[in-house]
Amino acid sequence: MFVCSMVFSLGLFAQDFKIQEVVIKAVGGLQYDRVRFQVPPGSQVRLLFQNTDDMDHNLLITDAGKRKEVVEAAFQLAADGPAKEFIPESTFILESIGVVSPGEEEVLEFRAPEKEGVYPYVCTYPGHGTIMYGAMYVTEKELPPLAGDMNVPEHRRQEGVHSEMGMAHDHHKSEKQHPYDIAPPNMYRIFMPDSGPASIAVHLTEGLSYCWDAIQCRLRYIWDGGFLDISEPWSIKGDARAKLLGEKIYIEEQLHPLQMGDGDQVVEYLGYQLTKEGYPEFYYLVNGIRTFERIRPLREEYGIERRFRMENLPATMEVNFYWTKGLGVKTVTKEGEVLNLPGIIKPGEVPEFVIHQIFDQTSKQ
Repeated sequence: MFVCSMVFSLGLFAQDFKIQEVVIKAVGGLQYDRVRFQVPPGSQVRLLFQNTDDMDHNLLITDAGKRKEVVEAAFQLAADGPAKEFIPESTFILESIGVVSPGEEEVLEFRAPEKEGVYPYVCTYPGHGTIMYGAMYVTEKELPPLAGDMNVPEHRRQEGVHSEMGMAHDHHKSEKQHPYDIAPPNMYRIFMPDSGPASIAVHLTEGLSYCWDAIQCRLRYIWDGGFLDISEPWSIKGDARAKLLGEKIYIEEQLHPLQMGDGDQVVEYLGYQLTKEGYPEFYYLVNGIRTFERIRPLREEYGIERRFRMENLPATMEVNFYWTKGLGVKTVTKEGEVLNLPGIIKPGEVPEFVIHQIFDQTSKQ
């Protein structure tokens, strides 16, 4: 009986400490080849991360439901991102592998959480985190059908078992610049040409896109044509930029379009939220004034509508709005009145205004 008891106990011990082997590859098109995997609660996991792509990637495992918060925290690293391998300080990060260069691999050994749940893994390299992620299921129950799994990217739900078995398609076999078809509005947090290290590219329509600088809290430029080419190799030094698939039609040259009070304008980026239509509304401070800014395309003309609103604007403060004059650009009020520089909100008026900027499609800057 003693011998049997020992054998039984050793069997349980071996089962408890069986290592779960997982291989995940970074492949072309901002994807992990394996979009989800399953491990028992409390199990020992050995994760081999291989970068078979031509750009750098990392891999962070986050607490359940905290992927977006971690991606946003990584984005806020701005110019400090490369030195930190785009891994922010966050209690929501459970495990991490720093930036792995093309052709390299890293091993991560960890114990899975004891609590059952769905724990995301994500690449927080700038511009990647909104689409390059997957789900670690900590459970011994059967997984939901992939087609209806809301924990994986939408464009990966139709790939059947290939997404779970490490067989995602490689974008190098096609000429697409994106891992999925883009239907505007769409946005990337990414390094952009002629902009700061914390840029946001927004695809408004099939013909119009803009670059917004989260450091300076302002519009940098607008271009027409296609959106972005992100297929070229990126650099861990942070000096690689996406390519515009089109030409600039408007460049905003001043440091900030809103002048509130005297002296230099001190700005602080606070984030954004998406409207029901899918357009980002940016939220920031200008000299302590809470400001919201939304840009969306005009419906009947080729141009954009810019809406600004301030929440705590003093009743005695005047707001001046500046923009850049140029060939082929007409700046008017919502009612169609042509504006002179600067546009002015006088003290006591409603702290919200809307302007339209209309572009001549034959004119380029």
